[in-house]
This record gives sequence, structure tokens and C-alpha cells, in this order.
Amino acid sequence: QVQLVESGGGSVQAGESLRLSCVASEYIYRQYSMGWFRQAPGKEREGVACSDSDGSTTYAESVKGRFTISRDNTKNTLYLQMNSLKPEDTAIYYCAAGRVYSSLLPYQYDVWGQGTQVTVSS
Repeated sequence: QVQLVESGGGSVQAGESLRLSCVASEYIYRQYSMGWFRQAPGKEREGVACSDSDGSTTYAESVKGRFTISRDNTKNTLYLQMNSLKPEDTAIYYCAAGRVYSSLLPYQYDVWGQGTQVTVSS
């Protein structure tokens, strides 16, 4: 069964914004930490931001001040607001869930969405 469904990707110009959404099953949303990851062509998957069930958040240095991760508990939905996008943010973005805390390490997450493409042109 599908437990994480991402949406919101697209193609934008540098400096513009996008918001990604990830709808989770209720069990996953309530019990797991959730994060956003990305993988650019020819590169390893990397952590972007994560949100724990206690409200704490962690960001990769490359996105601090530009990206914001948040949750809507009424919709079991995780968001990633991406502002001031740069061409180097171009990647497939994945939502993931895991029994971890404040981790941006992809291997520690065991439930993954299908990914959504984000393309930023200069």
C-alpha cells in the first residue's frame, strides 16, 4: 500500500519558490519522523530537512534560511517550502519516514515516496 505521496514539484526560474507536499498514512505521520531528501543526476541522495513528531526540525546547511519544513496535523501532511531556489537545487525530491530523530541520513529512513521533480533554471 502507498504510504507517502508527494506532490508540488515543477520547473521554475532561479529565485522563485515552490512548495512540496507529502501526504502520509495516519500511522506513519503520528509515529515516525519525516524528512525531505533529494537526488540530483549522478549524485548521491542527500538529506534536506527533517521534522520529528515533537516538533523539532533539522536542515542541511545548503538550504538553511531558504527552505522551511512544516507539518499540518489535521491533514497528515508534511510540507517543504522552498524559497530563493537555485539551479543547484534541481533534483528529484523524496519524502521519507523513519524511526529516527533529527537525522538527515537517507539509510536511516525506511518508508519512501515516489519522488517529485524540481527543476530550477538560471
